[in-house]
Amino acid sequence: MARAIHAAGKYKETPFIVAHCSSFVPTLVHSEIFGHEKGAFTGALSQRRGRLERAQGGILFLDEVADLPLETQVLLLRFLQERSFERVGGDRPVEVNVRVIAATNKDIEKEMRAGRLREDFYYRLNVITTELPALRERITDVPLLANHFLRTYCLIEGKDITGFDSETMKLMMEYDWPGNVRELQNSVARSVVLACGSRIAVEDLPEKMRILLGQGMPKEYALEKNERNLIVSVMRECNWNKHEAARLLNISRGTLYSKLKKHNIQR
Repeated sequence: MARAIHAAGKYKETPFIVAHCSSFVPTLVHSEIFGHEKGAFTGALSQRRGRLERAQGGILFLDEVADLPLETQVLLLRFLQERSFERVGGDRPVEVNVRVIAATNKDIEKEMRAGRLREDFYYRLNVITTELPALRERITDVPLLANHFLRTYCLIEGKDITGFDSETMKLMMEYDWPGNVRELQNSVARSVVLACGSRIAVEDLPEKMRILLGQGMPKEYALEKNERNLIVSVMRECNWNKHEAARLLNISRGTLYSKLKKHNIQR
């Protein structure tokens, strides 16, 4: 969504710089965002511009902003108010014109109550709020996204796959995607690598998906998931000899009788 905002507005010809806040090494987070001067710390052999400075005239996207250390939140709050900052080890203000977009998948109210997110920082960021629903709440987006990722990974892998089988897409629409769009993207990437035909088939989907949706069950789940069909098959093989059927199924005759009754299985 942040990239869509950048591409659609007057900023589309300007820099779009991403700061993955959760991936920063704690000791270097200030340098990553604000940059540093030569000699600011061990290993700082030259001046380095931070993400704020590289976003000059454009957009800085703070992804997972709630994971920033409190001291970094204070410095960013000061920047948002004054539109200037100091590089690590520097004493001169650096002024930049940057539009800031921030995102988090955490509960904002909970993070503020726990003291992990400063209220003043949040309310300074919170000019316009947009809530992006989970993928399971906009399941009709799945075909559009899946086909986009299919085209992308076909180019990467050098494959000519034209689409998804109808049964495959049906399963993808029924799945609740706990990992949201990233899980969908990774699932399509995996399917492209494994696919042998011209279309993505059910067996190309991740095993986790197929098991949860009742497809491609491992053998150890056969009795639990397909109990009636298995018992009928064994009974026919044994010519309806209950003693022999119980032995093959590795259950007692009493258990077999109760299952025959449960599933209304008759010769």
